Amino acid sequence: MVMTDNLRGAAFMVGSMTAFTLNDACMKALSDELPLFQALFIRSLVVIACLGLAAHASGAFRVRLPRSDWGLIALRSGVEMGAAFFFISALFNMPIANVTAIIQALPLTVTLAGAVFLGEAVGWRRMVAILVGFVGVLLIVRPGGEGFSVYSLYVLAAVACVTVRDLASRRMSKAVPSMTVAFAAAAAVLLFSGVGSLGTEWQPVSPKAGLQMAGAASFVIGGYIFSFLAMRSGEIGFVAPFRYTSLLVALVLGFFIFDEWPTALTLIGSAIVVGTGLFTLYRERELRPL
Repeated sequence: MVMTDNLRGAAFMVGSMTAFTLNDACMKALSDELPLFQALFIRSLVVIACLGLAAHASGAFRVRLPRSDWGLIALRSGVEMGAAFFFISALFNMPIANVTAIIQALPLTVTLAGAVFLGEAVGWRRMVAILVGFVGVLLIVRPGGEGFSVYSLYVLAAVACVTVRDLASRRMSKAVPSMTVAFAAAAAVLLFSGVGSLGTEWQPVSPKAGLQMAGAASFVIGGYIFSFLAMRSGEIGFVAPFRYTSLLVALVLGFFIFDEWPTALTLIGSAIVVGTGLFTLYRERELRPL
């Protein structure tokens, strides 16, 4: 079989989503031994060191940018801190598949936010798909139902933060290197987790926890690299749907590692969210000007 650019991009996207979900699993496993801010701070140290070396080696880090771009970078970095806190907090206290399923609503929220705040055109078909997708989210969260916890709201808060992050990214000029943006976000999370860890009683890092931390840092860096390669290798409309690989990986990891399996309503809600997300991506690809 000939490996076309689209197939190569799809493979990179599958690799990216798998790496990110493995990072989530490592961080969740750390919750047995390390407090949240300590785990997040140590991982951030490793990530920012690697990003810094990569940026220096490639000469991709720039500080001479328009003030408007620096404002957007600051906004993006701020919501990145919120996303990290809310997401990892939920991950420490909820089944990994449930957290991952709610996060799959991102294509819907970004499309809706783009229409509301950036004036992007969204037809009635995509709007209906977004509304149906939100019904799927409600089936997963089930506010007031059995198994509901405040950490379900934390995941929704993480979705809101990432939505703002993606909108800020869209508004940046093309002169802004992606490495500069990634480094600024990593630095913000490092600062945030460092301040948070001051009020945390640090725990000794066992060899097991050390391996899990090394795995988390390695997987998150791999996820960033594969995600970048995915966007550079194929058409976005073809590659983007493969982001839902993360839900399948989360289901497998949850079952075999954490002895977790979602309820029937959660699975139905997940299927609705994925289905409407795929439809939204399909319509966006169909309507994009050639």
